[in-house]
Amino acid sequence: MSERSAAPGALALVESLVNTVDLESGSDALDTAEGRARFGLAQHEVEQARELRESLRATLLAHAGHPPHRAVTPLGRLLAGAPLVVTVDERDGTAALAPADRGPLVSRVAAAVADALVEGTWARLKACEAATCHWAYYDRSPAGRGRWCSMQVCGARAKMRRYRAK
Repeated sequence: MSERSAAPGALALVESLVNTVDLESGSDALDTAEGRARFGLAQHEVEQARELRESLRATLLAHAGHPPHRAVTPLGRLLAGAPLVVTVDERDGTAALAPADRGPLVSRVAAAVADALVEGTWARLKACEAATCHWAYYDRSPAGRGRWCSMQVCGARAKMRRYRAK
């Protein structure tokens, strides 16, 4: 959907998970073996991944100042059970939070959120305000006030609707 570049660092995982469904067409990458493989998911883990995805989307909408798209399990509740450990690079001494178990998607997402919090990038990952889109994007605008995944698509549609309403 978007012409924007991917979110930085570990946030790319969060962005790509949220963007596995196209709300306008209804297609869901998690319905395909290839889509599940991108996240290391078995078929029986798909419903949990969808719940996580929609909780992330609600949080990203909040980052952009919008209400949740629907009732979801709070993201904090989903991430609370994800065990993280502190890792230290023996070469340069840098430390990071990492999933205690590399397998579960929720642990990898929790580690990505923790990294983004430390780097100060978490609040810039947002969801498009267009109700038929809600695509995740990283807001690189200087003031951090981006509203749409794409000015050429969703932004242009919103401006045209406002113009016609006048």
